[in-house]
Amino acid sequence: MMITDEDCLAETLAFNKEFEAAAATRPAREGVPDATLLAALRRNRLGGDTPPVRLPQGQDRLITGGVRVRVFHPDRVDGVYLHIHGGGWAFGSADGQDERLWRIAEEARLAVVSVEYRLAPEHPFPAGPDDCEAAARWLVEHATAEFGTRRLLIGGESAGAHLSVVTLQRLRDRHGITGAFRAAHLLFGAYDLSMTPSQRSFGSKRLLSNTETLRRTYELFTPGMGAEQRRDPGVSPLFAGLAGLPPARIVVGTEDPLLDDSLFLAERWQAAGSPVQLGVVAGAMHGFTLFPLTVTERELQRERDFLSATGR
Repeated sequence: MMITDEDCLAETLAFNKEFEAAAATRPAREGVPDATLLAALRRNRLGGDTPPVRLPQGQDRLITGGVRVRVFHPDRVDGVYLHIHGGGWAFGSADGQDERLWRIAEEARLAVVSVEYRLAPEHPFPAGPDDCEAAARWLVEHATAEFGTRRLLIGGESAGAHLSVVTLQRLRDRHGITGAFRAAHLLFGAYDLSMTPSQRSFGSKRLLSNTETLRRTYELFTPGMGAEQRRDPGVSPLFAGLAGLPPARIVVGTEDPLLDDSLFLAERWQAAGSPVQLGVVAGAMHGFTLFPLTVTERELQRERDFLSATGR
């Protein structure tokens, strides 16, 4: 395991400490948020308390199957990036990070298609995965006509990384589609919803995610399932066969309860025969790319470089 960005460790850990101190002043949320609180939380940017910025470059569309997507189409297109946002399957939106997605579109020369998948608890598993699968199939069938390219990439953050892997597996297992998506970019994903050792042992530190918040998140997304049911390969991709999946870049921070998920997935991905780049960011907590840190700028540049160069 190669750890990156150790030269920024002091800054990163200092931010974690500030975040934890601020979180300690807010009341902990218990159980399922009521509808009013849920709506208020969803209006705000992930990791913040202000609404996200919507850019005029984003175009909202309705595609086959009634799935909504948000499309960014730069002047030059060398591929299409299917982006799946994070937010614990219950928060986030396709228009929640327009600035980042437009920068990917321009600098990596990619059309970006971000999926507005249905959210839990109103729409638990398998609604979100169904929508992502539908968007991926639409791109496989229509990318050439819509964007002038067959080079497809997929990726996301946290729940979006989970949904990206599930989508690739569904394309392979349900439709016999392999090779259409040429790379996967997976940021701090949850791949074992029955909880890896790092998830169980992380404890109650008030960072963006901890043992208890993960447990509540899984209950929202997969209500009524026990640990054994959550080990189903269709729910937890760490238990699925990974043969036939594309090259991947898998990233996680050392202070993330999902650390083991990325380490284990990278090992299994490589063992299944596909190249893997594994990045482990020193001191970074879950969701670190949401915050103004040196490691964030570095990581987002590495993401753009990977998406620009891979699968050509």
